[in-house]
Amino acid sequence: MRERNYLDSAIAGCLSLETDLADNLELLEMGEMEDDQELVGDAEKALMGLQTKAKEMELQSLLSGEADGNDCYLEIHAGAGGTESNDWASMLLRMYSRWAEKRGFKVVTQQLMAGDEAGVKSATIEIKGENAFGWAKTESGVHRLVRISPFDSNARRHTSFASVWVYPVIDDNIEVDVEEKDLRVDTYRASGAGGQHVNTTDSAVRITHIPTNIVVQCQAERSQHKNRAAAMKMLKARLYERELQIREEKANAINANKTDIGWGNQIRSYVLQPYQMVKDLRTGIESSQPDKVLDGDLDDFMSAALSARVTGETNGVADDLD
Repeated sequence: MRERNYLDSAIAGCLSLETDLADNLELLEMGEMEDDQELVGDAEKALMGLQTKAKEMELQSLLSGEADGNDCYLEIHAGAGGTESNDWASMLLRMYSRWAEKRGFKVVTQQLMAGDEAGVKSATIEIKGENAFGWAKTESGVHRLVRISPFDSNARRHTSFASVWVYPVIDDNIEVDVEEKDLRVDTYRASGAGGQHVNTTDSAVRITHIPTNIVVQCQAERSQHKNRAAAMKMLKARLYERELQIREEKANAINANKTDIGWGNQIRSYVLQPYQMVKDLRTGIESSQPDKVLDGDLDDFMSAALSARVTGETNGVADDLD
């Protein structure tokens, strides 16, 4: 039913666009014949709106991957650098949460490990909404921040790193076989703001898939059984995403002369000092308003990266920032 509704909406959108285009071209022609500048202006304004709508539909058509329509998990891990990197990881967590909320998606925190002094060491959120994985999947990679550190009494410039990993929530009709002998399950006490239950029982669960060394953990629920079930769901999603990535790399190997498969390592730099600039190192898309980007204004970056992934074309791969 979800696929049917999606296709019905896509077809209806194309037909509506076609009808509106014909109607406004007719109005434009009529206005020019009658020298009615007001009618011509209205028709031109409507055509500009249709251009924007057509661009949005074109981007929507790029979300045709096997799991693009699914919800997704988004993991953030602070890099080396202690408090600096932990704070950067927390900034990324807020950025993606704000982006999801602006698109009308629901955000559920599955796991969060606070930093020793500030920020977070790692966090996992589940983003629920139509095409959540399709939009967010291009964000996987290393993100770099350059700024004057608020934790440095000498006000020196620091560079911090954090990694982001995005993988889809798999549907019930997708079967992923996981053998119990391949798993190592650890329990630990959940960390949080406190309460009657937090830190009183070993309710948090960490599962390691030994053959692939994939580790997932969940502490969102009070019950160890519920956390284990959620962690198993995350593990199956990770294994499924791994298989999708292997398939994509095999497909990209054919077109290796068009795209660099390795460009996902460091994908974006956020420079706050000595100048302000956010630049995507894969597509060359940049913004001179990092405050808006860090507040969730990511659509331009995601659209360009998605288009580059699908078509193999970019706006020119950017050089790294100083």
